[in-house]
Amino acid sequence: MFGKKEKPEERKNFIKRLRARINKGDSWLSYDLANLVPGGEIDADVLEELESLLVMADVGVDTTELIIGGLEKSLARKELRDLSALREGLERSLLDILQPAERPLLIDKPDGPFVIFMVGVNGAGKTTTIGKMARHLKDNGYSVMLAAGDTFRAAAVEQLQAWGEQNNVAVIAQQSGADPAAVIYDAWQAAKARNIDVLLADTAGRLQNQVGLMDELKKMKRVVGRHDETAPHEIMLVLDASQGQNALEQAEKFHTALGLTGITVTKLDGSAKGGILFSIASRLQVPVRFIGIGEAVDDMQTFRAREFIDALLASGNQDQ
Repeated sequence: MFGKKEKPEERKNFIKRLRARINKGDSWLSYDLANLVPGGEIDADVLEELESLLVMADVGVDTTELIIGGLEKSLARKELRDLSALREGLERSLLDILQPAERPLLIDKPDGPFVIFMVGVNGAGKTTTIGKMARHLKDNGYSVMLAAGDTFRAAAVEQLQAWGEQNNVAVIAQQSGADPAAVIYDAWQAAKARNIDVLLADTAGRLQNQVGLMDELKKMKRVVGRHDETAPHEIMLVLDASQGQNALEQAEKFHTALGLTGITVTKLDGSAKGGILFSIASRLQVPVRFIGIGEAVDDMQTFRAREFIDALLASGNQDQ
């Protein structure tokens, strides 16, 4: 399993950074939640204000209504006596939504290569995510190869090759403008011949409404499927958290076209406040494999629902 050798101290440091970055400035669930109830009494007005906070934090209207609906029932049963009870009720609701999405990536194909297609729009951090995954996979004892399937941008190939050099892993590439399916074909053969455990395939940064490019991704699936009918074994969408509800639209269209098996959410250190993860978990039922909060290799870690919610509900300066 990816991440099986995560060191506890590294994990603790990551969560500390996640908490600080999500809660910087006008945090939406630490500072704001405490200031919703200055008089200490929970009533319908407090829940209405909380509803607005959740929507503004990209939780999404439908998901927010689900959360608030549960809290309103608790209020009617006189269970929300104070801020502590409200926080506990909110934590339970958030965990109910996110927990099913916590399914770490399993590399469970003994005869390799385990093929992962990385998909997503330009600017989401896809190629950087590939580089980070390659490092973590190597740290966990897997041999890795990269396939430069984004043949439309020379810079994308160069960036992937730079990550390959940094991580000491091979990169299979062709000339600019080559057929991406041909790159995947060559990469699979090379990975098989060299007994590589995991083949990470970059793809062009597609706009989700460009039908021709989606068809090209489907062609890549067919090509690798001729070698191994179970491949690709993971189709992972990389989403930029700062895109908010636009990211959810991207996810839905990619899922319809390709059948996503995993999602990595990047740039949680940006202007976003983390709410988009709840929309994704509620609407798509696709596992959230990883979350990222920066450019460094250790700024991407396996997604853990409770840790993420704890980061949202804690103040930015807490160290636990």
